[in-house]
Amino acid sequence: MQGDPGYFGPNSMMWKVNKEITVLFGGARALLMHAAHPLIAAGARQTSFYQRDPWKRLIRTLSLQNSVTFGTKEEANESAHRINKLHEVIKGEDEVTGLIYDALDHEQLLWVHACLQISSIFFYEKTVKKLSEKEKDIYHNENMKAAELVLVDIKKMPKTHNDLVNWVKEKSLKKNYLIHTDVANDVKEIIGGGPVPGHIKPIWPFISFTAFNTLPIEFKNIYGIKDSKVKKFIVSFNLFFLKFTRPLLPPFFRLIAPARWAKQRLTKKPNLKFKDKANF
Repeated sequence: MQGDPGYFGPNSMMWKVNKEITVLFGGARALLMHAAHPLIAAGARQTSFYQRDPWKRLIRTLSLQNSVTFGTKEEANESAHRINKLHEVIKGEDEVTGLIYDALDHEQLLWVHACLQISSIFFYEKTVKKLSEKEKDIYHNENMKAAELVLVDIKKMPKTHNDLVNWVKEKSLKKNYLIHTDVANDVKEIIGGGPVPGHIKPIWPFISFTAFNTLPIEFKNIYGIKDSKVKKFIVSFNLFFLKFTRPLLPPFFRLIAPARWAKQRLTKKPNLKFKDKANF
C-alpha cells in the first residue's frame, strides 16, 4: 500500500465500523443525544450553528471521526486543531440552567464523544453484524485517539465500551441532566425534516425515523417520542431488511466517501488528499 494510512489503517476496527454508510444514522441519533444535554445545547446556542446551517452542523459531528479514521495523520491533526480552536471561544453561563458551559470541559467533551461512539456501534450491529465484546473494546481503545485529539482526558474515560454506555445511562438518569431546551427543539425539527442535500433526501425520512425511534427511553421522553408496537415493528423490519440487502449493494451505496477516498489514496493515488468536507 502507498501513502500514509493515518492513525489506524484498513485493518483497524475504526475502519471496519466507520466506513459503513449507516454512520449517517448514528450521526443523526448522536446529534439528538448531544442537544438533549443543556450545556452542549448552550454552546450550540452561542454559535447559532444549528439555525445558520443545520446540515453543516450534522457533518461537523461526523467530520472528526471521518478525518481521524480515514485521513493521514497530518489531516487528522489539522481537523482536530480547527475544532479545538473553535472550542476555545465557546464558554459562558447557560441561560437555562445557570451552569457554566465550556466546550473544553472534560465531561462535556466526553458526552459528545460517547454519544457518537455508542450510536455508531449501535447501528453497525443493527445493519451489518454483531460485534464481540472484544471487538467493541478494541474500537473503544482505538477511538480514544480521536478523543485525545480533541482534548478529552483519556485517563478519566471509562475503560471499556460497555462502561461508556453505562456512563451515558447513569448521567441520563440524573435529575435535570437532560432538558428539552430551545436548541433541542431546533434539532428535533432539523432531524425531523430540515434541509438536507438533494442526494440524501430520498433516504432521509428513514434515517430520521430510525434516529428518533432508536433513542434510549430517557431521550425519547425529552423529545416526546412515543413508543408503539407499530413503530417498533417498522424500525426492526427496516433495519433487518437493510442488513439483509447490504451485502448486495456496490461500495458506492455501502461505504461512505471518505473511506473510498482513503482506499484510493492507499492503493492507487498516493497524492490524493482526504477531503475533510464529508460528502456522502
